[in-house]
Amino acid sequence: MNALQTLAQAVGIAYSAGLNLYATVGIVGLAGRLGWIGPLPGSLTTLTSWWVIGVALGLTAIEFLASLIPALASVWDTVHSFIRPPAAAALAAATAWHGEPAFVLVAALLGGGLGTTTHVTKLGLRYAVDASPEPVSNGVMSISELGLISAVMIAIWNHPYITLTLALTGLLGLILLVRVLWRTLKRVFLGSQVGKRGARYGASGSSDRPTDREREP
Repeated sequence: MNALQTLAQAVGIAYSAGLNLYATVGIVGLAGRLGWIGPLPGSLTTLTSWWVIGVALGLTAIEFLASLIPALASVWDTVHSFIRPPAAAALAAATAWHGEPAFVLVAALLGGGLGTTTHVTKLGLRYAVDASPEPVSNGVMSISELGLISAVMIAIWNHPYITLTLALTGLLGLILLVRVLWRTLKRVFLGSQVGKRGARYGASGSSDRPTDREREP
């Protein structure tokens, strides 16, 4: 395996970890344990431990349930701003651990940067989705996220360049979607504020007008 291929795989696992750290670890570990992928590069073989897999999948289930509750979902993702990016960098470094120290450092830097980007993008989408009072959109978002992570983590080891290219293209589209959603929400919010102010002004204006009896001498 050449260095560029390993780097693509390192960045790919960081990409997924920025979205959902526990699902990434659980899927990679379980797939490696069952022989669906592998051999895993660097020190990622430690993820195939049943203890690691069990804990990761358990936390994945908890995160999925938390994502169905709008307010809790935003709090959960906000707290994980301090967990996912550094973990993404650590997983990228672990993927390239068999290489030279400089190569491991580059993998960690790229992985940490991409992990931060995917996490921040997801966080922006989460805030936008949580503005909707119904829980269906949160569930759809979480299921789509798990599907994306599963696809990336299964394909990245056999087709790293194609998988990473498609994943980055999807990330760009997601960033554009988040911008559109936030602009739409801003317009709706400002429109409702203007409507409320107009209603209050109309009510106060009508109360200040003299009645017919007051006009009579």
